[in-house]
Amino acid sequence: MLLITKIYKYSFLALVLALFAAGCTNKASTRSYDYNNKKYVEHVKVKDSKIRNSKAMHRATMRSYVIAGKRYYPTLAKVGDTLHGIASWYGPNFHAKKTSNGEVYNMYALTAAHKTLPMNTVVKVLNLENGKSIIVRINDRGPFVTGRIIDLSNKAAHAIDMVKKGTAKVQVDILGFNARIANTEEERQEVASVSSYFVQVGAFSRYEGALITQRKFKLILEDRYNVVIKKAALFKDNLNRVWVSGFKSLDEANDFKDKNGLNTSMIIAQ
Repeated sequence: MLLITKIYKYSFLALVLALFAAGCTNKASTRSYDYNNKKYVEHVKVKDSKIRNSKAMHRATMRSYVIAGKRYYPTLAKVGDTLHGIASWYGPNFHAKKTSNGEVYNMYALTAAHKTLPMNTVVKVLNLENGKSIIVRINDRGPFVTGRIIDLSNKAAHAIDMVKKGTAKVQVDILGFNARIANTEEERQEVASVSSYFVQVGAFSRYEGALITQRKFKLILEDRYNVVIKKAALFKDNLNRVWVSGFKSLDEANDFKDKNGLNTSMIIAQ
């Protein structure tokens, strides 16, 4: 009986110590400093959720969307592309909430928000003010402030030492898509193959007719898009096609049609 009592006593003690240790671990891993209010804040612990990378998710997050009256057109980019601008960071107020791709935002994970890059794009962010860099994965949309090009997680912002200041001048280099860095030349070519979209605004048997339409649309568009003539020799029907080009996505091409009364015009992807 005495032996059983001792076993129970030590088992209970071990359980209490384990729970205490777990509680301390949770607090240490979910505590951050609020620089605005100058105090530490406790947060709900969030486990890293499984990366969402389905075709359905990409279809949904590559649609155009409107924030504060401005329409944004998500678009693909090429590995090796470089962007420059201001980085900001977000954390406590968004921690444990849903991101734009359906994941749960974890301010302690190496992720970021971008207005137009595909979800799961992998980028390197270089702080031009101190030379520190970090690699992050895009899983959210934002920041919607003029001049800012990327919103880093709290952990990523700490890594490049920009939390106290709040913003930093950065260089963003695209390393890969679908949550992986493109290492081989084959991978770089695969992820860089982006469709170009055109809206056909006319087709003429005589080249002169195509020229007149090209000039007309160039005057209307004022260099916002390019207007090109696809010569008859490229096609079997001997028509000279006038195409408007420069659309970043299918949504943008469709919006162009709707706003210019071109409901019967074709969209061509190449």
